Amino acid sequence: MDKGNSAAMSSSSPVRAMVGASIVASGITKVYGHGTNAALHALGPMGLNVKPGEFVSLIGPSGCGKSTTLLLVSGLESVTEGKIEFDGQILRKPISDVGIVFQDHLLLDFRTALKNVMLQQEIRGLDAAELRARADMLFDRLGIAGSEGRYPRQLSGGMRQRVSIARALVHDPSMLLMDEPFGALDAITRTQSRHDLEMLWMETQKTVLFITHSIEEAVGLSDRVLVMSKSPGMIVEEIKIDLPRPRPAHLGEYPEFAQYAERIYQIFAKLGVYKF
Repeated sequence: MDKGNSAAMSSSSPVRAMVGASIVASGITKVYGHGTNAALHALGPMGLNVKPGEFVSLIGPSGCGKSTTLLLVSGLESVTEGKIEFDGQILRKPISDVGIVFQDHLLLDFRTALKNVMLQQEIRGLDAAELRARADMLFDRLGIAGSEGRYPRQLSGGMRQRVSIARALVHDPSMLLMDEPFGALDAITRTQSRHDLEMLWMETQKTVLFITHSIEEAVGLSDRVLVMSKSPGMIVEEIKIDLPRPRPAHLGEYPEFAQYAERIYQIFAKLGVYKF
């Protein structure tokens, strides 16, 4: 297991909390190659409503449009139809007030862990001293303090992914978008990373839209789980997760967890989906 655990979250140095952003998507669709014979209807029509400070997970079959949804919500791709509002403003370009974490850490091999995180300062032209202080805090909170001078090749998979989370948060965005960030990790590291993310989220209350294939991960982290259909994906059911926080590593401690998981399995069974 990677160095660092929940004790790293109990450090006395504060994380600056801020109100998370809201996302409201109305009737959005995405068609690639629109108007051509090879057009691919990838998503929708679909609605989405994520309230400030919520932790919401999207779960659905492979290829249903989960990652496409994230790209649309971030403004990195434009909708074919419909509209997206970020904090009440219609989204027309990429959002700057957002952090994004992908399944692949996407760290630069020739930069140390700290310099990968501080890349945000160079790109955005932000105050170097302020971001360095936040980077130090995040390395501590995420259990990777001491690895600042190491290169990605010198870090475990879990540590690399935590560096990527620090990079996504160092500029203090109001929203965090995460596309299967723990999908490539082993079970123990994945559980630890899930716990550390939950603790950091509880402290900062940033809005999180989290994409996963894992029912345990979705239920273990979320306020709400949105279940998507096969492609072209649409939200077919919303499940509110009413479990105490912080949630234990072994979610089986809660009888309700099995009920939530079974409900999601039943939804996929009705959709004819058994592998997702």
